[in-house]
Amino acid sequence: MEQPILSVAGVSKHFGGVAAVQDISFDVQAGEVLGLMGPNGAGKSTLLNLISGEHKPGSGTVKLKGHNTTGLPTHRICHLGIARTYQIPQPFVNLTALQNIMVAAEYGRGLGRDAARSEALRILDMVDLLEKKDVFARDLAAITLKRLELARALASNPTLLLLDEVAAGLTEEEIPRILEILQRVREMGMAYILVEHVMRVMTKAVDRIIVMDKGAKIAEGSPGEVMENRKVIEAYLGEAV
Repeated sequence: MEQPILSVAGVSKHFGGVAAVQDISFDVQAGEVLGLMGPNGAGKSTLLNLISGEHKPGSGTVKLKGHNTTGLPTHRICHLGIARTYQIPQPFVNLTALQNIMVAAEYGRGLGRDAARSEALRILDMVDLLEKKDVFARDLAAITLKRLELARALASNPTLLLLDEVAAGLTEEEIPRILEILQRVREMGMAYILVEHVMRVMTKAVDRIIVMDKGAKIAEGSPGEVMENRKVIEAYLGEAV
């Protein structure tokens, strides 16, 4: 088997006396889509923060393509090939959608101005936002900002993409569109980790799921396997059914 794109080994993080992440280990292979799920407070976003460099692990290592990235600053990790989105989008509100993506392409990827504009237009089209290219981020609807957040992450041309609840707040009618966009990302050959509570998205978009509860990994397997796992049912419902 080829070397994993991402290797997380024994990673833990405590905040005071609270164990936010406890001894988590897993690999992500090239082109793989890994789902990360668990109840609120399970440690999913903290784990993404550890991978992207926003927090430094208390113990354990994170490697990207075999290179140890543990403890590196976020901009270094971005340049090495990891990009992420946030549950609450964080655009430059006084820039247009196009300008937001150009910033990511220029500073996250190192493109010149003209190349960054061309790439930004391509990505806007990919996430179905081309008609919004000249709209200021402050004037975009919350749901649209989710797609802009994804576009900004894609503009840095990552090897690994970390997606934190890209479908949160979507209506049933809007879910097929985000599934189509995620499929386009997959067709680019890009590996990504998807944190999601919308099970329709999770079950259709990922190859494998890791389930966390209280900072620890409690299950891992195919979507069908984890949905039938007794520990997973207990974590979500409070008791086995």
